[in-house]
Amino acid sequence: MPQILQKLIVIWFGWVQHGGLPVVVVLMAMESSVVPVPSEIVIPPAAYMAYQSGSTMGVVWVVLGGTFGSWLGAAISYWVSLWVGRVFIVKFGRYFMVSEKKLEQAEHWLHRYESGGIFFARLLPVIRHLISIPAGIVRMGFGMFSLMTIIGSAIWCTVLAIFGVKVITPDMLDPNHPSLLKDAIKHKSIWIVIGMAVLCVLYFVVLKLTAKPAKPGAAS
Repeated sequence: MPQILQKLIVIWFGWVQHGGLPVVVVLMAMESSVVPVPSEIVIPPAAYMAYQSGSTMGVVWVVLGGTFGSWLGAAISYWVSLWVGRVFIVKFGRYFMVSEKKLEQAEHWLHRYESGGIFFARLLPVIRHLISIPAGIVRMGFGMFSLMTIIGSAIWCTVLAIFGVKVITPDMLDPNHPSLLKDAIKHKSIWIVIGMAVLCVLYFVVLKLTAKPAKPGAAS
């Protein structure tokens, strides 16, 4: 399985280099559904290449395209989940790498934090691409779901785009060695760290505001 995923990453990475904005939209839609496309190999290199072309506006389009793709994939997952229901997803989800345990984590997150949970789920691994499923199952208002998804996705894509512009170098864009970009994210991700530090402050504020109050007499 790791070897297959590695080969897929090489393919997706090559698509980003040669496919332009439509590929960014498609890959981010996949990343926002049940297909584990790492957004870290999509937005940063796309933003870097747009910036190197001499167009700052190109970077903005990468962020907008990534945000739209994220919303599109999330919307598809939402409506499919609303249509097929929880029983179907629990029974067949394992074939799409959606285990019942992961689904329960996403459900717990959504039940506790509601719309605020949708927003911050877009910034968290694992939950990010699964939160649309319980939102569809419980028939959450699609307008609010879309708004929170778009805002959260826009912030995440912006953070990744800044990282791409500030940190990526040409040698990291070798499609046959995507590990170079992975290592850069691991060792040179100061911009992501700064961005996530700010988001963490917002995270705790929003969780405090959106958490459901404990029922009287409930166990602590």
